[in-house]
Amino acid sequence: MRIAVLADIHGNLRALDAVLADVAGQHVDLTVNLGDVVSGALQPRGTAERLGPLGFPTVRGNHERQLLTTPPERMGPSDRHAHETITAGARAWLASLPGTLGLPGGVLLVHDTPHSDLASLLDTVEKTGARAATVGEVEARLGLTPATLVLCGHTHLPRSAALPGGRLVVNPGSVGLPAYADDVPFAHRMEAGTPHARYAVVDDASGSWHVEHRRVVYDWDAAAREGQANGRPDVAYALCTGRAGLGEP
Repeated sequence: MRIAVLADIHGNLRALDAVLADVAGQHVDLTVNLGDVVSGALQPRGTAERLGPLGFPTVRGNHERQLLTTPPERMGPSDRHAHETITAGARAWLASLPGTLGLPGGVLLVHDTPHSDLASLLDTVEKTGARAATVGEVEARLGLTPATLVLCGHTHLPRSAALPGGRLVVNPGSVGLPAYADDVPFAHRMEAGTPHARYAVVDDASGSWHVEHRRVVYDWDAAAREGQANGRPDVAYALCTGRAGLGEP
């Protein structure tokens, strides 16, 4: 099985189209989507309309939950832009998404951990900032999850961890937002360091799972101009640098 893994598109339709074009040349059997699909400063409606008909196995992220359950006056700017933009049909599609999804062959899709859409699986946030999680931390967060391949997103950083017993955990990085700053549970920045759209390809052709992290060039300057025009200089800065400005994703 050869799987293309997308996550954290955040309404960046330009990046999504570039990634889908790259996926078309990778001879994959399946493409999956790990959530945080539309909330962002760019094109929530167009992103939903592009993805919905494709029928990719998809799980909801924390931004889908927030978009569907938070009163508009309490939404952050990314969720509010999506709330004001997407159609009723897109909202129904987002509401239908499961929190986790198991696939044949021992594959598990989650937004972050099997138990939470906010608790990072492959990264640890401390008072001093964010760092890669240890193998022990990842194992504790997975608990008794039996999957041999766990695909997660949320932190926007491409990482993988090979665990004792043969399990592989993969975060493909973010298709549409390479960096952000947050203050929960402590002030920290998640930064891919370049403006590329990112995704991963995993396959088990050798008898065990292996991952290739891919970086895709797209017109991030145009995306940044759109973010700026929509009142999000923080997103504009992140899109063209891969570094975090102020604000939440």
